[in-house]
Amino acid sequence: MKNDSPVIKVALVTGGATRIGASISRHLHRLGFNIALHYRHSKIAAEALATELNQLRADSVSCFEAELLDTHAIKKLVNSILKQYSKIDVLINNASSFYPTPLTDINEEQWQDLMGTNAHAPAFLCKACAPALKETQGCIINISDIAAKTGRKDYLVYCMAKAALNNLTRSLASELAPLIRVNAIAPGFILPPNQTGKEPEAEAEDIDPLSISCLNYLGKPEDIAKAAAFLINSTYTTGQVLNVDGGRRLINAL
Repeated sequence: MKNDSPVIKVALVTGGATRIGASISRHLHRLGFNIALHYRHSKIAAEALATELNQLRADSVSCFEAELLDTHAIKKLVNSILKQYSKIDVLINNASSFYPTPLTDINEEQWQDLMGTNAHAPAFLCKACAPALKETQGCIINISDIAAKTGRKDYLVYCMAKAALNNLTRSLASELAPLIRVNAIAPGFILPPNQTGKEPEAEAEDIDPLSISCLNYLGKPEDIAKAAAFLINSTYTTGQVLNVDGGRRLINAL
């Protein structure tokens, strides 16, 4: 008897429990994906999101805890996902540390953390997932930042790390072709960075939209989630860094 049931794809979303990662997880889930939801410290948020989405479609989301600065933990994470789902179709490298590091204040711990979460971990996740992604002819999407090209005052190490992530994207697009596509999304101002203690929505109210966007409104996590879905479905696109910034990089040119 012919099996006409649809093939369900599996997406690994790192840092998928909160903020942009949660939006990507929800959006891909709505599109029919099963979600391997990675978290480091956000266990409560991860389990709450998994419960929410599993109520919509049973057994469609599983949580996986891992410290991505540990390459052995990365291997264990990927093996656990493959044991659970037998495959990986999409890797979303979203997990990231973000905070200022003025040149005069940089220390080794900050360097290891920012370079680790934004460059080292994505590289080793790509390595660990590559065999499975070749089997599914899947894709990788790295969440970068427009500051990787423009730079940003007082965020030296973060910007360097995201620039490395952009280079990783282009290099792997060539190295892993033709079986795996690799792209990146470079958000502009999407959410305040949770450094003041305010809720993101309250903090956003204090910002002039025209100062950070040509479109006169602030971007939302859903804008990044939709861009991720576009890149997953755009089968002739690889090696690209897609700016999703409302034209922010154009403001100084106006």
